[in-house]
Amino acid sequence: MKRKDFLLNALPAAALLPEVINGYSVKAFDQQSPLVQALMRGQTVTDHVLVIVQLSGGNDGLNMVIPVADYSKYYNARTNIAIPENRVLPIAGVSGTGLHPSMTGLQTLFTEGKAKLVQAVGYPQPNFSHFRATDIWMSASNSNQEVYSGWAGRYLNYEFPDFPTGYPSTTMPDPLAIQIGSTTTLTTQGPTANMGMSITNPTNFYNLVNGTTDPVPSTPAGKELKYIRQVNQQTQKYSTVIKNAANSITQQGTYPTGNSLADQLKIVARLIAGGLKTRVYMVSFGGFDTHSVQVGATDTTTGNHATLLQRVSDAIKAFQDDLKFQNVEDRVVGMTYSEFGRRIKSNSSTGTDHGAAAPMFLFGSNIESGMLGVNPTIPASATVNDNIPMQYDFRSIYSTLLEKWFCLDKTVVDSLFPPNINSQLQSLSIIKAGACSGITPPPPTSGDVLITNSPNPFTSSTTIKFKTAGGHTFIQIIDTLGRVIKILADREYTAGTYTLDFNSEGLPTGIYYARFQNGVTQQVRAMMKVR
Repeated sequence: MKRKDFLLNALPAAALLPEVINGYSVKAFDQQSPLVQALMRGQTVTDHVLVIVQLSGGNDGLNMVIPVADYSKYYNARTNIAIPENRVLPIAGVSGTGLHPSMTGLQTLFTEGKAKLVQAVGYPQPNFSHFRATDIWMSASNSNQEVYSGWAGRYLNYEFPDFPTGYPSTTMPDPLAIQIGSTTTLTTQGPTANMGMSITNPTNFYNLVNGTTDPVPSTPAGKELKYIRQVNQQTQKYSTVIKNAANSITQQGTYPTGNSLADQLKIVARLIAGGLKTRVYMVSFGGFDTHSVQVGATDTTTGNHATLLQRVSDAIKAFQDDLKFQNVEDRVVGMTYSEFGRRIKSNSSTGTDHGAAAPMFLFGSNIESGMLGVNPTIPASATVNDNIPMQYDFRSIYSTLLEKWFCLDKTVVDSLFPPNINSQLQSLSIIKAGACSGITPPPPTSGDVLITNSPNPFTSSTTIKFKTAGGHTFIQIIDTLGRVIKILADREYTAGTYTLDFNSEGLPTGIYYARFQNGVTQQVRAMMKVR
């Protein structure tokens, strides 16, 4: 193979998956992610960390969290996969609800006051496509919206508005977000860039730490691969700080073997304990698309789903114990989610089909333990079309974490969600009171109106007037789907009032948003184009 052909075919993949630590390679998150961009500003002085555990495939929440108080209805709806009532694990401080018998690790965390169960989490008009539902959860959009940034990316973009320009910096030398997995996700995508990086697997992580790489074949293509790896490592801005953080930890707690989720969380604990200022970590564990053979043939407490739940439970318990061992558990909160749940009634293949709402877990020493919500409503005679009705909108959990864990002002939190969603958000009892005591968030947008446009409504063009306090000023036009239509300003200004023209030729009629950002100050102006 010619060098040119090899590079053309191989370099994009290599650029995305640089070698990092023992089987996990590191790559930069797309800096466009709104969630990532929100997390990058660093204006809020906090060392709090969020760990997101994605359960890919659509987890069956009714066999994970069993409604003991309504057991007869539960059993009648899924006689071929139901967990025996006498095998359900009780939850400390919660009556009438229990856990799958394989989840002893999470049961212990409830006993220790370090776990929270939130019942029936979902959103209106749920989508049952794996890909679309995942996008909805990662972007925090409505089911009929397409938003091209992630909820965590928008947060990071708020905190670190100019990323990646000027980063790493003396105040933020570390990655803003880290994902363990082969691809960076929409979750950390900011409005114009991805705010994180990814470590593709544990092997590449340990390769980075140990200064080694996987062997390459003794062929011309192998030599090219070795060269690309060298270039990749040389240009990886964050590899040194990751390596230094990892190498500063010489001892960790005990993790279960043969458990890929535990392998990922072990790396996360090591980097947190090693002193990285990274605010968001994301790990993923798949296999939850259990349409058939969900349970064992002779014992419904065994089988594929039981194995998955045990690995999740054991991994989270080991991770929490390790954080305590490293004296950093007060800095960390974790959450699980799956793109959707499963139907109430099981199918004839001893499995379950795509459904709507499902339970979520939050864990950590700063979690307000117990259960939020009640057992889901189950019809006396459930049909194959019956879904668990939503009790809590998943975006309320996100917004509560941003406000009560990352300590943002409520008005700032509202601005990080797509239009028409912030009015639906609830502040939930999931974080202990006082978690943000002593942390002063940056002031929200000043009371002054800093951006206007005239005329409004307009037909083809409008003049945008804005007032900047000086320094870097950014103005972008966004449509109702969250897509950036145009960037009008992205440069340094002296303090003063300025005008810019927005020509909407070729754009359909409707609502558009002019988003103004100047340091920690943000405002959004709604504009209407008419015929």
